Amino acid sequence: MSLFICSINSGSNANCYYVGNHDEAVLIDAGLSCRETEKRMKLLGLAMDKVKAIFVSHEHTDHINGINSLCKKHKLPVYITPSTHKQSSLYVEKELINRFEHNKPVTIGNLTVTPFTKYHDAADPYSFLVSSKTVNIGVITDIGHACKEVIKAFKKCDAVFLESNYCEDMLTNGNYPYHLKKRISSDEGHLSNTQALELFLKHKPKQLQLLILSHLSQNNNKPEIVESLFTPHAGNVKIVVASRYAASEVFYVEANGKFTPAIKKRPIEQLKLF
Repeated sequence: MSLFICSINSGSNANCYYVGNHDEAVLIDAGLSCRETEKRMKLLGLAMDKVKAIFVSHEHTDHINGINSLCKKHKLPVYITPSTHKQSSLYVEKELINRFEHNKPVTIGNLTVTPFTKYHDAADPYSFLVSSKTVNIGVITDIGHACKEVIKAFKKCDAVFLESNYCEDMLTNGNYPYHLKKRISSDEGHLSNTQALELFLKHKPKQLQLLILSHLSQNNNKPEIVESLFTPHAGNVKIVVASRYAASEVFYVEANGKFTPAIKKRPIEQLKLF
């Protein structure tokens, strides 16, 4: 079964990723407001009533800001670990809260969501593999380094949202205080462009069709840097850089090694945050 995927927003201001089939979908994180999430999905032709759950990667505000309002309005189940829930500011009805565990698949209609642990400076951080019977989509952001669980999941992907957070030179020479530079570049911080490229080159699966480079830093990276770094190595893989100001187009990922833009993207008003 083929899958539709889209970055609703990607960056330190807000993160939200859509993965679904013709009947149901999930959101991985929901950092935008309810209103902005609805607006962007509507412009892309994505129906909110097909969203059956939100999966939370960790408690940082850019990943959870919209959850309270989305759940209140749409009664969406939230899948979250107890530690992440405890550290978050979520006030979701108790009956909507669901738990997940490492490498234990969760079934949402004809979708399967498999959480896996990663390294990040959060209480209990996870990334996810969202699958149909024949297609695997990875949502792998906010990782300090490519640990064995990340590599294992990456090797299964037909398409993947992969963090490429910072340019090492820009971070080193920028005006962030030392402690923040150290946090970002640590094994529990974020993945640099160079680290993301290394993961891609060393572990690229033969079935990988689409690489959506995600969670770019506003101050320590530029889309053109990421594009110029990855494009010479792309081969048959489509390279896309996700925006912190607008949704991406919707991609239709098929099991036979092909993908196409699913819906012609209409202009979306940029979200002026941070």
